[in-house]
Amino acid sequence: MDSYDVGVIVVLFCVTCLILNYMEMFKKRAKLPPGPTPLPFIGNLLQLDTNDIVSSLMEFQKKYGSVYTLFLGPSPGLVICGYSAVKEALIDQAEIFSERGDYPVFLHYLKGHDIGFNNGEKWKNLRRFALLTLRNFGMGKRSMENRIQEEALFLIKELAKTKGSPIDITNLFAHSVANVICSIIYGSRFDYEDKRLLTITGSINKNFHIMSSTWGTLYNMYPGLMDYLPGPHKRLYTNFHNITKLTMESIKYHEETIDPSCPRDYIDCFLIKIKQEKDNPNPVFYTKSLVMTIHNLLFGGIETISTTLRYGFLVLLKYPEIAERMQEEIDSIVGRSRFPSIEDRAKMPYTDATIHEIMRFCDVVPLSLPHCTSQDTIIRGYAIPKGTYVTTVLNSVHYDPTQFAEPSKFNPNNFLDEKGCFKKNDALMAFSAGKRICPGESLARMELFIFFSSLLQNFNFEPVTGRANLNLKPIASGLGNVPMKYQCSVIPR
Repeated sequence: MDSYDVGVIVVLFCVTCLILNYMEMFKKRAKLPPGPTPLPFIGNLLQLDTNDIVSSLMEFQKKYGSVYTLFLGPSPGLVICGYSAVKEALIDQAEIFSERGDYPVFLHYLKGHDIGFNNGEKWKNLRRFALLTLRNFGMGKRSMENRIQEEALFLIKELAKTKGSPIDITNLFAHSVANVICSIIYGSRFDYEDKRLLTITGSINKNFHIMSSTWGTLYNMYPGLMDYLPGPHKRLYTNFHNITKLTMESIKYHEETIDPSCPRDYIDCFLIKIKQEKDNPNPVFYTKSLVMTIHNLLFGGIETISTTLRYGFLVLLKYPEIAERMQEEIDSIVGRSRFPSIEDRAKMPYTDATIHEIMRFCDVVPLSLPHCTSQDTIIRGYAIPKGTYVTTVLNSVHYDPTQFAEPSKFNPNNFLDEKGCFKKNDALMAFSAGKRICPGESLARMELFIFFSSLLQNFNFEPVTGRANLNLKPIASGLGNVPMKYQCSVIPR
């Protein structure tokens, strides 16, 4: 057999594989709602802006409606858009849509030992334990409020040191927010220059940017291929491992100093559970699950909140009249002689409404994390089989014109009634919804209120560049919406 014959056989083999793959894709597609036509192997990749996948999904919604099929790679998935459809899935059918779908940028490191990417009884037990432990250490209570106020004071002192010189507030916000959750996990806060704190915040921020970029999107679509290709995604593992190494050192210290009758923090409580399960052949609580669960708590408790603060102050720099009105309310209700408290929130409807509008408009986690159906179901008249990968586009909920007037504009009135009182809107799903809602929601809400109100109580934030140059559109949109880099002057009032 000569080289020509070999070439013909190879070409025929490749063509046959393409045809079979395409037939298989259409077989799967026939059972699901309509959507854009995929190509063999690559699916709908060429129809997506991988650096702004959210906008691509919103465009598909205009053509195919609130429920459609999309091939993120060779496998089909269900995309759900708009408040009504997302509510039908995550709330009305909460149990069926409570399974977590694969998400390689996290899963390939965590490997199912954590809360966020686990399913079944293991997930329920880990989540139940995390909620109970967070509450025992003050989540939603006055003790936690005092801890946040203390951290806000540290931040205020650091900002005062700048004396109005232009700064990038990214790291300071991350360090302050990190210390709140770190005090629960590790038992103490860190100095802002502590290498451990810098490792945690730096590693998480780098991974957030990678996951929200084209590289993160491609890795989720083709993890097997991307593992062999160079690029920023190769640093994900290193950044994860930096936190693991630090956490393992802390666990070792805790094991040597623990007093089971008086647990100091989350690690102590988890170690006690590990000891209780030492004879269980299939334990839920073991060292690796402790490490990976801490990864979840740190990522959820640091990056999303600090990015919301950073994005929120970018908005307030763009619209100083809104910041001024918040300051007027803060001065009227709180004054300057004490810290704002959660009790003040009910008396500060405009400030509260603005913070909620920041969460809606900035939409820091626009897609939520993927879900998976636990059984066959029907949504919007379509029969959806068990095991279907589901993407809920929370951006489409937050920008749903049936729920918010002129959703593309920043407007605190979205959360105010005609009398100027705060108005709740169930279409705000900044922490997701249903069974998979963020376990730290109440802590995050407390942090956002105290940080925003205390900072505006003490400072005026001024842009370094003209306000016309402040662009509120994210520079990348994938796992998260990443705001533009900016500097501002923080001037004591």
